Amino acid sequence: MKFRTGLSVVTLVFLAACANVRNPVTGQYEHTVMDERSELQEGQKAHQEVLKEYRALDNPPLQAYVNSVGQRLAKASHRGNLEWHFTVLDSPEVNAFALPGGYVYITRGILAYLNDEAELAGVLGHEIGHVAARHASQRATRQQAAGVGVLLANVLGAVLESKGYGGAGDLTNQVSQITAAGYIASYSREQESQADQLGAEYLARNHYDSARMIDVIRMLKNQAQFAADMARKEGRPVPPQADWLASHPSNDQRLDDIRQTALLHQDPHAENGRERYLKAIDSIPFGESREEGVTRGQQFFHEPLGFALTAPAGWRIKNTSEALIMTNGAGDAALIMRTVPADAGATHADILRTIFNPINGRTTQTTINGFAATSFVGTARVKDGAQEGSQQVDATLVTGPDKHPYLFLHAAKSADVLQRERETLLAAEKTFRAINDKDRSLARPWRLCLAALPQGGLAQLAKRSPTTLPHSEAQLRLMNGVYPDGVITPGAQVKVVE
Repeated sequence: MKFRTGLSVVTLVFLAACANVRNPVTGQYEHTVMDERSELQEGQKAHQEVLKEYRALDNPPLQAYVNSVGQRLAKASHRGNLEWHFTVLDSPEVNAFALPGGYVYITRGILAYLNDEAELAGVLGHEIGHVAARHASQRATRQQAAGVGVLLANVLGAVLESKGYGGAGDLTNQVSQITAAGYIASYSREQESQADQLGAEYLARNHYDSARMIDVIRMLKNQAQFAADMARKEGRPVPPQADWLASHPSNDQRLDDIRQTALLHQDPHAENGRERYLKAIDSIPFGESREEGVTRGQQFFHEPLGFALTAPAGWRIKNTSEALIMTNGAGDAALIMRTVPADAGATHADILRTIFNPINGRTTQTTINGFAATSFVGTARVKDGAQEGSQQVDATLVTGPDKHPYLFLHAAKSADVLQRERETLLAAEKTFRAINDKDRSLARPWRLCLAALPQGGLAQLAKRSPTTLPHSEAQLRLMNGVYPDGVITPGAQVKVVE
C-alpha cells in the first residue's frame, strides 16, 4: 500500500496519421496508428509512469540476472533490433507484462513460483512475444477506430485491482473502469496464444526446453486451483479466476495448444538452469513488503507510516496500491482506507468539504486511540459527466502518527447492508493505532530461502514456516511445483519461507 492520493493515468494521444507497418512476426502489412517510432516514444513515457507507481526491486544481482536472460531471448526474437528493458518489480502479486517499445516487467511474486531458468525464460518469452508481434499497437488501432482514447493506467495496478472486491464501492468501480482502458487487460485470445507460441520458439532458439512453457501454464492453473481450494476451506465464495492471465485463453486450452508447439521446437541439448535460478532468487522477499505494509492474519501493519489496524473476524484484508480494503465474508460491505491529497485542506473540516462537497450532514469530532478524528454522515454532491446528483456518505477522517490525514469510507451494496454492518465498520476503524514493539515483531517481512528436503517432506518443512503464513504446507507445494499432491525426492533443494 503506497497510499497515493489518486489514480495516476497517462493519456497517450497519437496525432500522427495512420500508416501501413510490416508486422515482424507475420511479415504482413498492418494499418496502424503506431509505427515503431511511436511505440518507442510511448513505451518510454509509460515506463517512467510504471516506475513512479511501482518500485523496482532493490536487488542489483537479481535485476542483472533477469535482464541477462531477457536480453538473450529478445536478441533471438523477431525484433532483436529493439533496445529491450527488463525490470523486476517489488510486488508480491503473480504478474508479468510488457509495454510497447521493448519494456518488460516481472514481479518478485511470480519469481517465487517458478522453479528454474527455463520457466523464467518462458514468462519473459511470452511477454517478448507480445511486443514482437506488435499486439499493443494492434489494440491501440482498434481503440482509435472505435473512438476510444488510448490510456495507460498505472498498468500493473490496474491488472491487480481487477481481481475485484464486491461491495468496495466507488473505488473498485473507478479502478475497473481504468483497467478496461489499459494496454494489458484486453489482449485477445488469439494474441495470447500467439505469445505462447512465440515464447516457446524463443526458448528453443536459446537452447531451453520449450516444453517448460507447459510448466509455466500449469503453474498458473495451480494458482487458480489453490485460490479456489483455500476459499472453500475457509468457507469463502470461490473467487473468479483473476490471476496474471485472467483475460487469456483458459489454462487447459493453453496447455493443449502449447504442447503442439513445443513438439515443433524440441532441443536434445536443452538445459533448464535450475541451480542458477534458485541461487538468484535466494533470500528475496516473499509476500508483502515492509514498505507497502504487511498483513498477518486479521492484523495489518504499516511500519513506515507508523500505524496498525485489526480487521473484524471473518473479514478479509486487501492491500492495494490505492487503498487498504477490509471486506466482510459476504462481500457486500467494506471499510476502505485511503490517504488524503496534500492540497485538500489544513483542517478536517476543510478536507471534508474538499472531498465530499456536502449538501447536508452531521460531523462529529472525536479521537481514535489518541488521534484526532472527525466523522461525517450525510449527503455529498457528485458529478457524472454533465449530470449532477447526490450520494450518501458515511466516513471518518483521522490524523495518523505521521501527522497525515487518512480517510475511512464505509461502503456497502445497499443502505440496509450499511446499517447492518455499521457498528462493525466503526469498531474496525477504531482499531487504528500507533504501531508498537510487539506489532513490529509481527510485521517482520518473510523471505524465500532454500533448504534440503528432509525425509518428512514439505509437511515437515511447513512446521518451520512462520506461524502467520496461512496454509503453509499447501503454499510450499505451490511454490515448489507439486501442488496439490506431487512428490519431491528427499535431499532435493526446495524453496521455503522464513
